[in-house]
Amino acid sequence: MDQQPDITAKSWLMVAALGFVWGGTFLIIELVLENMTPFWLAAFRIGFGALLSCAVWQLMGGRLFVRPPSRSALTSLTVIALFSSAVPFALISWGQQYVTSGFTGVSMASVALMVLPLAHFLVPGERMTLRRATGFVIGFAGVSLLIGSQAFESSGEVRELPGRIACLSAAACYALTSVLMRRLPPVDPIGLSSVLLLIGASAAIPAAWAVEGPPPLPDHRTLFLVAFLGLVPTAAANLLRVTVVRTAGPVFMSLTNYQVPVWSVVLGAVFLGEPLPPALLWALLLILGGVGLSQYGALRRLFGRS
Repeated sequence: MDQQPDITAKSWLMVAALGFVWGGTFLIIELVLENMTPFWLAAFRIGFGALLSCAVWQLMGGRLFVRPPSRSALTSLTVIALFSSAVPFALISWGQQYVTSGFTGVSMASVALMVLPLAHFLVPGERMTLRRATGFVIGFAGVSLLIGSQAFESSGEVRELPGRIACLSAAACYALTSVLMRRLPPVDPIGLSSVLLLIGASAAIPAAWAVEGPPPLPDHRTLFLVAFLGLVPTAAANLLRVTVVRTAGPVFMSLTNYQVPVWSVVLGAVFLGEPLPPALLWALLLILGGVGLSQYGALRRLFGRS
């Protein structure tokens, strides 16, 4: 895909929606994990998302590639599917057992820093300028400040180092697949989103069975929550992600990773009564300042139209 990134007001709204949805997902995952093991949670979530997405896709005509794909395009599609859901979900589920939640949050924020050099070399129109790089570093500093001392403190677990490597590897999966997704030939976004989840589910379900045994029989409440995870933060959010990457580009999409920790903290305070960190305001200023600096050109074009 050779066209330049097209960042519009709709792009900003979609990224804001993704940040809010994924930021609130942690609350629901905590509830589901009370009655379900991590790998089966990931498998059920991807499976529900795949079923819902494929149903909509077939109703819309079931089209995928605009033109017959090459062998390399099909290979890229398979790699993107595996490394955008099944593999990172498994890595995070395993790694979180041995690291602090703060380190996991910083790992996800690092996606933005990983995307920047990858896109510079692999995606037309996504060159890494000094201003853009500075903005992303400032935003990352804001996320680290928001998370506080938990960002880099030790959990004391024997397998902490492998756990950290797993979390950072999951972040690298998200960064790489965003870039590869942008490079695919013309595709239908609903079809792409559905196929990615379908391939991911075909890998995640056998992996969960191999690691954790037969699937559990969840109660009605847990089943409802898992279905919600499959519908909103998986199926619907995956479609938004595909749309943003394919139109506005992977660098712009990576801004979502700076929002997720903010919404996680705010929603935790609202619904769980968790205290707001004292550095919240300063962290927000750094994050917003970094986003504004890195996307200065897009913001100027956006407001110049109005």
